[in-house]
Amino acid sequence: MPGMNLFNNIEFFIYLFLVLVFELLAAWAYYVTLRFNLHMLQLNGYDNEEHGTWLKNNRGKQRQLIFMLICGVMMAVYSAPVTAVISILFLIIDIRIYLFLKSVFTKKKLVMTTRAKRLVFTSCILLAVLVALGEVCENFFHHVGGMAAALIGIFLTPYILMLANIINRPVEKAVRQYYINDAKKILRKNDHLRIIGVTGSYGKTSLKFYLNTLLSVKYDVLVTPESYNTPMGVVKTIREKMKSSNEIFVCEMGARKVGEIKEICDIVHPRDGLITSIGPQHLETFFNMDNIVKTKFELGDALPEGGILFLNGDNEYISGNAGKYTNTVMYGEGKANGYKSSDISVSDMGTTFTVTAPDGEKEEFTTRLIGGHNVINVLGAIAVAHTYGISLSDLKIPVRRLQPAEHRLQLIDHGSVAIIDDTFNSNPIGSKAAVEMLALFNGTRILVTPGMVELGEKEEEYNFKFGTYAADCCDYIFLVGVKRTKPIYDGILSKGFDESRVKAVDALQDAMRMANALKTDDKKYILLENDLPDNY
Repeated sequence: MPGMNLFNNIEFFIYLFLVLVFELLAAWAYYVTLRFNLHMLQLNGYDNEEHGTWLKNNRGKQRQLIFMLICGVMMAVYSAPVTAVISILFLIIDIRIYLFLKSVFTKKKLVMTTRAKRLVFTSCILLAVLVALGEVCENFFHHVGGMAAALIGIFLTPYILMLANIINRPVEKAVRQYYINDAKKILRKNDHLRIIGVTGSYGKTSLKFYLNTLLSVKYDVLVTPESYNTPMGVVKTIREKMKSSNEIFVCEMGARKVGEIKEICDIVHPRDGLITSIGPQHLETFFNMDNIVKTKFELGDALPEGGILFLNGDNEYISGNAGKYTNTVMYGEGKANGYKSSDISVSDMGTTFTVTAPDGEKEEFTTRLIGGHNVINVLGAIAVAHTYGISLSDLKIPVRRLQPAEHRLQLIDHGSVAIIDDTFNSNPIGSKAAVEMLALFNGTRILVTPGMVELGEKEEEYNFKFGTYAADCCDYIFLVGVKRTKPIYDGILSKGFDESRVKAVDALQDAMRMANALKTDDKKYILLENDLPDNY
């Protein structure tokens, strides 16, 4: 009958329309889901084990994916159009949530490196295989097997990405080795270079830049830029930045696990080394202090005969292990140090101190860097530069020119409000030094912080102590993350701090809004202590 044919045609076009809308939304949902998880995997160093732990600890961020699984199962069992409509609604919800997450997690954006692109390609192939299997099983899945498989594939995206990471491992290993071999080839061509390895639990990036300023008085210096301190970051610096005119290469070396300093040393073969500090940092991956000490001293173990190991003699973990090495130069305030700092005077205008070298040369230095904790790192740079033949008197002007590294106690003055940006990272010693520096300023002193992370079982203990230090140094305190900062809050109140002057909020924007809204008669100094990465 004509009417029946018309009805069948309308039903057919509705079906086609639903299928087309579904496929477009499913493709979009897979894209945004994959993009978010790739971003987190990248922040976790492409380490499946670490990323798996992150997924376990952050289930709530992607709880909507369970509806993709439910819709997939429903579509496999019931082929009615209503199932497709329900699936389309949940696909829209999924897309909106991931678009929101993309707008929120922007501290360190996803970088679409060639490795990231290869992961996307392999992940898409895996999804296509899953959908194809669904199509093959059409009869079992009531003629919508491909659509059901697509929804289940979206649910499995975090794990598809990790599987792609495993599949790509041989390729990544080959690519990585190619770049490493190329970097080694460049280093062999520049065998006149004196390479200085710089490591430590904290202070290494700042000291690296101080070394660049001081050594440049006499030498053509190349340093690893920003916070490049991984094997591939070092390799990239060598391949893209190194010139035949360079005389010194200052190579920052970071680590989150035992053996990672050795890995960098095996690439660059440092002539000399410097260890800035050793303390509780990345305890989640190092597990204990013994592993941290062992890893930092991998730099000393890698030095050739005659190589000089510069050591912060005021650090107990360093001084306690210095005796294992024959050619060391110690620096610090303690009497056992070769380079000694003394007469330290600190104000909100800068820091003045005196340096006495092992040969008896003595000079007074002034720096615009604020806080006595900066002296040890400047002293380390002075020790290296002086050992490399630059007199203390010739270092006075360069020391005066030193600037804080970006996001490391960087003072940004806005007239009635000054921001002290210490957001790069935070650790038990650095956080204490930061609030003690804040206490130097004459004005209303405000702390904004989410606390410290990656401290393993000691995290609550160290954050509680941080709260006690902050209470002694601040007028107002705004904590970011109500649940996470509870130990800091408890530490603050344990010191009798006025409860009305400490607030815990959920977002940094809320904390900053409250800090800026404070009515004060004097200048406001706002310390931003730590800024958790997106994967936190």
